[in-house]
Amino acid sequence: MVDRQRALAKLTLTLRVTGVRGDGYHLLDAEMVTVDLADVLTFGPGDRLEVLGVTGFDTGEGNLVRRALRAVERTAAVRLEKHIPVGGGLGGGSADAAAVLRWAGCTDPAVAARLGADVPFCLTGGRARVTGIGDQIEALRFEERTFTLLPYPRQVSTVAVYEEWDRLGGPTVDGSNDLEPAAVMVEPRLAEWRDRLGDATGRTPMLAGSGGTWFVAGSFPDVPGAIVARTDRP
Repeated sequence: MVDRQRALAKLTLTLRVTGVRGDGYHLLDAEMVTVDLADVLTFGPGDRLEVLGVTGFDTGEGNLVRRALRAVERTAAVRLEKHIPVGGGLGGGSADAAAVLRWAGCTDPAVAARLGADVPFCLTGGRARVTGIGDQIEALRFEERTFTLLPYPRQVSTVAVYEEWDRLGGPTVDGSNDLEPAAVMVEPRLAEWRDRLGDATGRTPMLAGSGGTWFVAGSFPDVPGAIVARTDRP
């Protein structure tokens, strides 16, 4: 039987880093929503992973789709159509893993958390306050909202951003995302994309997660390279 699942992108509206655990994992307090920018996974009989829409994408055993299949002890021939920018701070890999769990009928947050910090929220979706290392989800009232996203054309390493945040002494910011100074230090040209979006919309862009995508509230489809996305639920 062939089945299709949408893997909705995660947009982090606010992000505070509240501490660091003894094992090095950072503690967060964030508000996240899912938006209708989505990868599409098609499941059929077999045991393979085909990825469309990107080049050089890792389909090895460390891929989150494969890891999620192993976690639920299932096999499938999976066709993954990538639409969420890779390395853009929008949780594409985590969304793909959550889609596998939903396909398999798995709603266990502990299984999701073992796959990655963003997977529990991507499995739940909607709108939530996310704390701990991403594993504590408090559902919030869903709101219909529209955002304009401007992805940076290169991957931004989440690990490198958190390491830079540590090196900078754990800065906090007046804006919405404590990781913004570290992300711009890791990838200085991010500032150019921020300014492009700000100049085109007259609004102050916010950084999504650990970086790679800037966003503003509202619909501005004429911004070159921008994606207009609306809040959604799995």
